[in-house]
Amino acid sequence: MATIEECRAALEKLSENMRSAEGDARTAASLDRSVSCRITDLDVTFVGRMTGGRIVVQDTLQGPPREKAQIRLTMTGEDLVALVNGELNFAKAWGSGRVKLEAGLRDLFQLRKLL
Repeated sequence: MATIEECRAALEKLSENMRSAEGDARTAASLDRSVSCRITDLDVTFVGRMTGGRIVVQDTLQGPPREKAQIRLTMTGEDLVALVNGELNFAKAWGSGRVKLEAGLRDLFQLRKLL
């Protein structure tokens, strides 16, 4: 099981990967949206903002998020680390229900370029 620190590091790595994105992925990374990443096995939620081509984690909350973010991810800590390290395919994980991504339809179309 991944730790809270490993999950935070994975989100930081994802943020760095977004900053170096090019083309359509760079356009998708430039969205300005509230973000939450719920880690089910640790019962924590990272909340922050996707802005300036990166994810800025503003807080780590115990339990589910208190407010509904515009972009919401839900998964285990192990899956977050595996996704960011390229060991887990996002489309397959999303299709099988291991990873949940919720957002408005327009945002989902933009985000698919990143994922």
